[in-house]
Amino acid sequence: MALITSELKASYAFVERNFFLTRRYWGWELAFLVYSVAGALSISLIGAAAGDDRLLLTLIIGAVFWNYLSVVFSWIADTISVERWEGTLEYTFMAPVRRWTQLLGSCLYAMAYGLVHTAAMLLVLLVFFPQLRPESMNLLTAAGFVLLGSFSFVGIGMMAAILPLLYVERGAQMTFVIQSCLLLVSGVYYPVSVLPGWMQVLSHLSPATYVLAGVRAGLLDGTPVTGLWGDVLPLIAMGIVLIPAGLWAFGRAERYAKRTGKLKRVG
Repeated sequence: MALITSELKASYAFVERNFFLTRRYWGWELAFLVYSVAGALSISLIGAAAGDDRLLLTLIIGAVFWNYLSVVFSWIADTISVERWEGTLEYTFMAPVRRWTQLLGSCLYAMAYGLVHTAAMLLVLLVFFPQLRPESMNLLTAAGFVLLGSFSFVGIGMMAAILPLLYVERGAQMTFVIQSCLLLVSGVYYPVSVLPGWMQVLSHLSPATYVLAGVRAGLLDGTPVTGLWGDVLPLIAMGIVLIPAGLWAFGRAERYAKRTGKLKRVG
């Protein structure tokens, strides 16, 4: 019990460290928030121009909840890049801290940061589109799917974090390739049915596909979670598989990086 308590305290230390990093670079965080809000508004205005409230809400849901999932993914995937920027990568990886402890702290902060970031976006969108009525939506369904999807994206983010660890010069850019591919096949701004057949097959491998389908069913049609088991079960299965797989893969990559001296490289 004492060991678990000690590890949880260590995880909180990484949460606190990431918070202080966000506060230090508040100008960048503000610029990123403005960029995200402007992008969401640009996409949502397509629905407003069409005069179709359902299309408007569909696009807003895609923009807002993809923002949350991408923020969670990016924070975890950029864990190594941040350590390199700060010059602390070698010290952190040589410290007597279990790797799952560090990753747990980074994941918890990523989820909290993503919620705050997304809530700010949603408030701005509600000001621009007052016809949206949250009281007529099943918010419990939306929250449940976002929570389930977060765990799946945590596992993918851990695997993506391997790239900056192994490929110093271009690893961070490679994580954007993964994110853009998920965006393409997950039906963020359009139904998956418009994709070519082989891409529809790939869409079933993306947790974002199920998250967005569930969130839209809850917010557009008021469907409860119990009526969406076809989307819930794949997300649960992905979370169970992807998180241990991410920890295992990251551990293997860490041992390789230490053996080949990649931790010390900064560029």
